[in-house]
Amino acid sequence: MKKLKCVPADVQKMLNEHFGAKRSVIELEELKLPDSCFLPANDLTHSFTSYLKEICPKWAKLRKNHTEKSSVVMLVICGSALRCLELIRSMATFKGDGKVMKLFAKHLKIQEQIQMLEKDVVHVGVGTPGRIKALIQQEGLKLTCLKYFILDWNHRDQKLRRLIDIPEVQTFVSVHVACWVLMVTFYSLYSRLLRERK
Repeated sequence: MKKLKCVPADVQKMLNEHFGAKRSVIELEELKLPDSCFLPANDLTHSFTSYLKEICPKWAKLRKNHTEKSSVVMLVICGSALRCLELIRSMATFKGDGKVMKLFAKHLKIQEQIQMLEKDVVHVGVGTPGRIKALIQQEGLKLTCLKYFILDWNHRDQKLRRLIDIPEVQTFVSVHVACWVLMVTFYSLYSRLLRERK
């Protein structure tokens, strides 16, 4: 059985495996994430709520300051709709007045979810890779306000698979983590240029 706890090297390895044959050495180097981009993994001694409280101690302030529609501050990726519901129920005490939205295909059409995201300010999205990917592609979900990208990495389903053992999930996570890295890099360079012009 594979080791349970996810470490930054696991995510980097996944990125390298996905993009290795498609990118040059220099391009792969640009996709390297420093360890400072990662928060400690839940070693399963915490409940989901206590884990969120530990990694996001300023949640009340983040929640209060978030006013942009069609976006979330925290995005939680799970392997199934049932696991999403389990985590949503378990985070009731953490979310406070924050709005949590289900981002999976079961019982909800994508257009309904897009309309809900446009109508209300949503703080946390909990969903499956396929539906989140579709929402991003249709511009129903923007990542501009995203501060926490949480992978339900350590949970094993009935077949003892972790989220990241599912091939479609590996592709989704690799592509979106890479896009996020490039976005952060661009933002950092742009901010530096603005500072230099002043």
